[in-house]
Amino acid sequence: MRIEPVVDALREQPADEQQLEQLRALAADLPVAELVYLVETRPHTEAALLFRVLAKPVALQVFEALPPQHQAELITGLRTPQVAEIIGDLDPDDRASLFSELPATVAERLMHGLDPSERTMTTAVLGYPRSSIGRYMSPEVLTLRAGLTAGEALAHVRAHAAEPETIYLLPVVDGTRVLLGVVGLRRLLMAEEQVPILELAQEPVAAQATDDREETARRFVAAKLLAMPVVDSEKRVVGIVTIDDAVEILERENAEDSARSGGSEPLERAYLATPILRIVRSRIVWLVMLALSAVLTVQVLEIFEDRLEQVVVLALFIPLLTGTGGNTGNQAATTVTRALAVGDVRVRDLPRVVWRELRVGLTLGTVLGTLGLVVSGLVYGWPIGVVMGATLLSICTMAAAVGGLMPLIAKKVGADPAVFSNPFISTFCDATGLIIYFTIATVVLGL
Repeated sequence: MRIEPVVDALREQPADEQQLEQLRALAADLPVAELVYLVETRPHTEAALLFRVLAKPVALQVFEALPPQHQAELITGLRTPQVAEIIGDLDPDDRASLFSELPATVAERLMHGLDPSERTMTTAVLGYPRSSIGRYMSPEVLTLRAGLTAGEALAHVRAHAAEPETIYLLPVVDGTRVLLGVVGLRRLLMAEEQVPILELAQEPVAAQATDDREETARRFVAAKLLAMPVVDSEKRVVGIVTIDDAVEILERENAEDSARSGGSEPLERAYLATPILRIVRSRIVWLVMLALSAVLTVQVLEIFEDRLEQVVVLALFIPLLTGTGGNTGNQAATTVTRALAVGDVRVRDLPRVVWRELRVGLTLGTVLGTLGLVVSGLVYGWPIGVVMGATLLSICTMAAAVGGLMPLIAKKVGADPAVFSNPFISTFCDATGLIIYFTIATVVLGL
């Protein structure tokens, strides 16, 4: 079914029961993915109205698919018994993410509405730092005692299968919940009933609850896991992270890095549902900073103004050179930032990275410099060709080295490598490239 009839019904703002029933019937024919799209992209009042008419099971699916920031806005606009029921049905980690975005008074009121066990689990997750994997784990984890046999363990799983978030990976613990190993459900199903569970257990790949969420998620994906136990400082199991949690973390981090490398802050909601002023705020700070930093390029041009007056043709190549330097630096920065994120490169590899990027830049510069020498030499004369060739060689080498260096420096000082990458590298390479350009021109042309 097309979504247009639902959109038209929402625009009319139905108020009486007959109109609401009509909207409810139209919405019931839409798949969950389309409902999520409508809630994310329609104005706040229309989204809240649509959410009110959804059946509880469908409303829960839609609500779980929304980002926490959008969930919070929806909650503050609804405040109905349906909302309390949905929040009670959320997993503790999803509930904690939502409460982090709500005003304190609203979060406290909703917390008091939970039953004691759900409140305890939610409070436990909220106790960890927002950047830690503990905020994304589910404390509802099914563990197996070390003294069980495979048959006893399987009976235990059958009796409690509905409680935890996942049963595909089962931590094996001692009497104090210290992690001893893990058993996959398939391995458990295929084992003889009398086999001790410790004989089936494998070496666990676990995370500490205070570990960084992005690093843990990348380690999770690299190990091709379905779930990962989370332990405290004494190796006691406190929760479990599943594949959907890891994917959500990586998607959020990648979106943030992508936005910042392009000179803006990530949007918290869907683009069409984000207010204009919020989009402006996400971009204006970066634009102001880049505009101020670009003053350096203007000052460099002012210093070499007399050279431009003597050889006006030099001005024709400025956009080409600044663009080449910025693009070369951005390529290197993007490559190294990605390598840092996936663990291929570490801060201690800085000398190797710089040496590698110097050679890459030198090779790129040789190719581009040769083209610049031939083309500009044939058109504007060989002295200009020599200037262009030497400048392209120097700029590419410099920009690649700087582009590879700056993400590592950012990582070393605890900053986001994406912040230090494209926008700042472009500005730096513009100013430095012009200095190199006019210095070479001065020497070669005798200015």
